[in-house]
Amino acid sequence: MGEVWRALDETLGRTVAVKLLLPHDSDPTATSRFRLEAQTAGRLNHPHVVGVYDFGEYDGRLFLVMELVAGDSLARRLGTAGPLPVEQVARIAAQAAAGLAAAHQQGIVHRDIKPANLLLDADGTLKIGDFGIARFVDDPSGALTTTGQIVGTSLYLAPERALGQPAGPASDVYALGCLLYQLLTGRPPFQAGTAVAILHQHLDASPVPPRQDRPELPPAFESFLLGLLAKRPEDRPTAPQIAEWFGGRAWQGRSEPLPEPEPAPVAAATYTLPSAVVRPSRARTTPARRPGVRGLVATVAGVLVFLAAMLAGMLWFAPGDSSAGTPGSGAPATSGGATPPPAPGTSGDSGTNLSDTPGPSGPSSTEDGKKGKDGQDKGRDEDEEERDEEG
Repeated sequence: MGEVWRALDETLGRTVAVKLLLPHDSDPTATSRFRLEAQTAGRLNHPHVVGVYDFGEYDGRLFLVMELVAGDSLARRLGTAGPLPVEQVARIAAQAAAGLAAAHQQGIVHRDIKPANLLLDADGTLKIGDFGIARFVDDPSGALTTTGQIVGTSLYLAPERALGQPAGPASDVYALGCLLYQLLTGRPPFQAGTAVAILHQHLDASPVPPRQDRPELPPAFESFLLGLLAKRPEDRPTAPQIAEWFGGRAWQGRSEPLPEPEPAPVAAATYTLPSAVVRPSRARTTPARRPGVRGLVATVAGVLVFLAAMLAGMLWFAPGDSSAGTPGSGAPATSGGATPPPAPGTSGDSGTNLSDTPGPSGPSSTEDGKKGKDGQDKGRDEDEEERDEEG
């Protein structure tokens, strides 16, 4: 709508762009849209939005004085160079989203994001222009459309707008997704012979994953881009989120997970882990030492008891021991001098586990000792009977 001229602002001494409303576009609707563009763009002061300096009328024609962008539109760039490098598309995405975020913050929806309305200057800085069909979110009457009329370009029209619903910030995000898709693949995500058929695809079809045309595209980039093309407005990211994501170079992503860190030394883990984690480790290590000590003590004690029992048995049954109280040589108490049976554990079965066999104080040792004493007592009784008979 209108024609653009390069001009010189003689007062400020700078080169500007002057947009004139064409004579055949001077109907009330076109005039209102032209004024709306001046009002919306004039409220924005952002490095990625074409600045508006002045607005007026000359010789019955409305004019708009704007910032001059010395460069090409993305539409012309696509026509001459084809798909753009991934790095450049990511940079364009960050800048365009930042410009849209500024507009949305002011309550302005562009409603016509497409390659022809995005300009690149000589330094590669992007500028959003042509707010001619923009609307204020809080002023539905500013849409300047009749009931049921859809404004915009069908190739970049969000599904909710194809259903006749009002445009919102998410509609601009969807259009930006279509534009980025085209910058990567050289074609819009949906194409058909008629505008109505294209609208049906926006509503029902899924776009071909762009990596089929650009295998070098990072998976993270593709996934995020397809999120911009979500059918439901609430499923799309906001313009500030898009600007932050691309500006932070998150699109580069990683096709492989990061390697896991090496395990920290035990000493370092003792100092860094919380007490709730350290306590179980002590509980595991402390009992591990106790069974060894207890086993050693039990073994030593068993050996000492066994040796003491053997020594006691040898002293008890030793022949000719005066402390045994045996009779003289004529007494038949020869059983006291008999060799005692080997105590349990003294046989050749030295490999028997001490814990599995009765110790020296077991029943067998007690019975043998008892038998020996009974034999001695019986011998003394017989001697006394003989002396009584002689007497």
